[in-house]
Amino acid sequence: MSMTLKKPHHVAHHFASEAQEFESARLGMWIFLVQELLFFGALFVVYAIFRWWHPETFMEAHQYLSWKWGAFNTVVLIASSFTMVMAVRSAQVNQRKSLISYLSLTLIFAGVFLGVKYIEYMEKIHHGFLPGSFFSAQGVSEYLHLFFGIYFTMTGLHGLHILVGMALIVWLLIRSFRGEFHSEYYTPLEMVGLYWHFVDLVWIFLFPLLYLIG
Repeated sequence: MSMTLKKPHHVAHHFASEAQEFESARLGMWIFLVQELLFFGALFVVYAIFRWWHPETFMEAHQYLSWKWGAFNTVVLIASSFTMVMAVRSAQVNQRKSLISYLSLTLIFAGVFLGVKYIEYMEKIHHGFLPGSFFSAQGVSEYLHLFFGIYFTMTGLHGLHILVGMALIVWLLIRSFRGEFHSEYYTPLEMVGLYWHFVDLVWIFLFPLLYLIG
């Protein structure tokens, strides 16, 4: 008599096995990330076009951005990628306390990043460097509002992705406290980790384009 092996409780009913669930989730996440890449890619194309049309304006704009803040945030996000990797690794070796610690550190790093962006945004708002019709700075290039329109759009959308990532990390933390992740099941950690690395990678491109290339 043949016996049917019972699936683990964490495997959704529409998957035949843990392996199938993991591969399906990974494929779905990569498809989503490719769509996100196309989305940000269009913004990078817009940046390139306006920079080609107004190179002097873009060169001038860099003096109004702090490369030190940008570099600091780059280090913060690279550190957060490391802690996310270690969180996944902790689940794989059944180290629950380490998992919670690394996820918490990733969340803290994300908060630090947004805190720095808040400081930068408030400084730009104070000096009137707002996009479009809200631009009110005096004695600068007439096209500078184009640069800051691109700046606020790209960094704002990136910041929104950071917020989504933070919400996902909180969700992972709640489940980690419940002991739901271990060496046999860590699919959600892996998928959120892929998303987080993508968000970090986008910033790696934004930082030199907006803060350094002058």
